[in-house]
This record gives sequence, C-alpha cells and structure tokens, in this order.
Amino acid sequence: MLRIGICDDSADARDALRFALEKIIEEDREEIVYEFSSGSGAVRWLNNHPGEIDLLFLDVEMEGVNGMEAAGQIREFDSRLMIVFCTGYTDYVFDGYRVGALDYLIKPVDTARLSEVMRRVRERSEAERERSYTLKNTEGLFRFPLAEISYFYSDKRKVILVYREKEYAFYGKLDEVEKELGESFVRIHQRYLVNPRLVEHIGGDFVTMGDKKLPISRALKENATVKLAKAMLQY
Repeated sequence: MLRIGICDDSADARDALRFALEKIIEEDREEIVYEFSSGSGAVRWLNNHPGEIDLLFLDVEMEGVNGMEAAGQIREFDSRLMIVFCTGYTDYVFDGYRVGALDYLIKPVDTARLSEVMRRVRERSEAERERSYTLKNTEGLFRFPLAEISYFYSDKRKVILVYREKEYAFYGKLDEVEKELGESFVRIHQRYLVNPRLVEHIGGDFVTMGDKKLPISRALKENATVKLAKAMLQY
C-alpha cells in the first residue's frame, strides 16, 4: 500500500488536491492517510512515525515553517520519503532538487500532470519496496530502508527492530525475519540479527554498533565473523 500525505496550510488547497488524487489513485494499492495544516506539524509527526508515509505533497508557500524549510528538516532524519512540491510559482522549482524532491506541481494542479507525477511515484515505490522492511504493530504500519536498520533482536514473543537508536517492537520470530531478509543481514546470536554495513568493530565475542556491544555466540562465531568481515571490506 502506497501511503500518501498532504501538507498545506489552506484547507481549500488540501481539499482540491485530495479530490484530484482520489480520481487517479489505484484503489486497494494507494491511500491518502494523513493531512497536515503546517510545515512544523508535518516535520514533528514524520520524525515520530518513520516510514508511515511514502509520499508527501508539500506546499511551498506556508506561514511559519514553509515547504522548503520543512523539506530540509525532514531530510535530516528521512532520506527515503518521496516529496512532491506544490507551488503557485516556478521560482522554487530548482530549490526543490536541493532537498531531493521527486517532482513539483504548479497550482492549480493539472490532472494530466498529476497523473504523470503519480506514474513516477509508482516506479520509485516499486524499486524502494525491494530495499525496505515493513512491520506492523499497535502504533501503525512502518517501513524502514534496509541500509539504515542497525539490527533486530528477539524478546520473548516479540522482535525489536533498532533504527537510528529507536526501537520498534512487533510480534514475530527472529528466524522468520532472518529468512525474509536473506543474506543482507547476519545472524550473530540466537537473539541478534545485525546489519553488516553498520558494524564498526568485530571483537573476539562481540560486535560494536555505535555505543552498543552485541554478543557473538560460539555456535555462530565462525560463520558470522567471515560474513561480517567480507561485508565490512565491501562497504
């Protein structure tokens, strides 16, 4: 499911874009899930809900934190989110590329132009889906870029995903996560599955990831050490 957000300080503008999108989005595959009335509100919410939105239509000319400022703040913690600017002026178009905007729309939004933007969004989304991990828990649905997940660990009936020093728990088994991720992550312990790209040091019976030391079990030490060493040399 492609999850879409709209950010504009004008309720009329949000309504107009939502109506236009509802005419062209693919039912059961795409959904407008959140609307924001300010740039600061969108930044704050997105920072606390990583991966919950895949695409954000962001108005440039807003009171307080404008769209460009909001996009810059979002990029400090999320490089994956697709951003499409909405503006009444072409002057901002080139500024959009500085913050990694996928595209832009000139108000009032043209349906044909919006359809073209959504085509590009779908192509990007399919490519990104193969490089991400999705989980669902009581707080909602989250999608994380694989390259930025530090590690997974098991805790009774739950698995905890560690992403940028924050933890996200969900019901599951670490064995199933390992099988799903294949060779992109390395099992170092019955309880730990790590991203080899983010391992900083391999010790005798542990690995270092940031300020964490995670144990390597005797049973997995030989295989895990070889895989981690190869990955560290590669990346």
